[in-house]
Amino acid sequence: MKYVLLAVGLIFLVKGADLFVTGASSVARRFHIPSLVIGLTIVAFGTSAPEVAVSVTSALNGQSDITMGNIIGSNMFNLLVVVGMAAWILPFKVKETIIAKEFPFMLLSCVAVLILAFDLLLGNGTVNVINRTDGLVLLMLFAIFLYYLLSVALKAQKENQAEEVMISIGLTKSIVYLVVGIVAIVLGGNLAVDAATEIALAWGMSETMVGLTIIAAGTSLPELMTSVVAARKGESDIALGNVIGSNIFNVFFIMGISAVITPVGVSAAVAFDAVLLTVITLIAFIFALTDRKFSKGEGIVLFLLYVAYMIFVIWRN
Repeated sequence: MKYVLLAVGLIFLVKGADLFVTGASSVARRFHIPSLVIGLTIVAFGTSAPEVAVSVTSALNGQSDITMGNIIGSNMFNLLVVVGMAAWILPFKVKETIIAKEFPFMLLSCVAVLILAFDLLLGNGTVNVINRTDGLVLLMLFAIFLYYLLSVALKAQKENQAEEVMISIGLTKSIVYLVVGIVAIVLGGNLAVDAATEIALAWGMSETMVGLTIIAAGTSLPELMTSVVAARKGESDIALGNVIGSNIFNVFFIMGISAVITPVGVSAAVAFDAVLLTVITLIAFIFALTDRKFSKGEGIVLFLLYVAYMIFVIWRN
């Protein structure tokens, strides 16, 4: 039965991602909103639903390592596997605005975590912790990011108002596609993760190992399927915007709201992973700067870096 549930979950993920991307791109065209903005907001925030559920629940239960590990692990997966596989399948160009504005915003989120988390190193306390004040700072940065996206959307809408656009489906149908798509993505992700966990345990894998591999990657399955489908449809702005938006959302909003609920402790292992995430983000930024695109070779390198990271995590634990 668990194999059937795994298959159903994967089907839901694939079809849900297809509907979600179709609906999102149609809404973008209808309202003259850049696909990148849609990818950075509706798509990114929608596919981050599993991270919200896991991190907020963990924060309420006082499980700091799960909160931080889920956020940093998901961001690592997004950059290395989601971008890597999307580029591997179909190399895509990176717009100048992404390099000049969105990527720096993502780097800022990494630096913010380092500054707020390394209290011992900076002499700000006796333990490394992201407290409620830090959480409010992150939420303020998230508000600034939203303001920037809103200004970009309104400017683009004003400039393109007179342009005629080809719209494949109606507004109501687009919204239905969006809603049904995200529900199918979240449901499919949950089914796939639960079934894969049962299968892994039945094969003799420890719960710790399952948590570090299947669960960590499982919450990022929506981002993976959505970006891969978007890349195949030629919607590279949605594919990359989804990853950048999700990573920013994960740090500024999810980590911020989690810290406001209860201070989030930062273990030595998680602190190291935060530094590693910053390095990985810089590498992805350099790849984006090279010829203003992610090539097939760069996608393979990113994916192999994730394999190396998983080997290190398994060895460390």
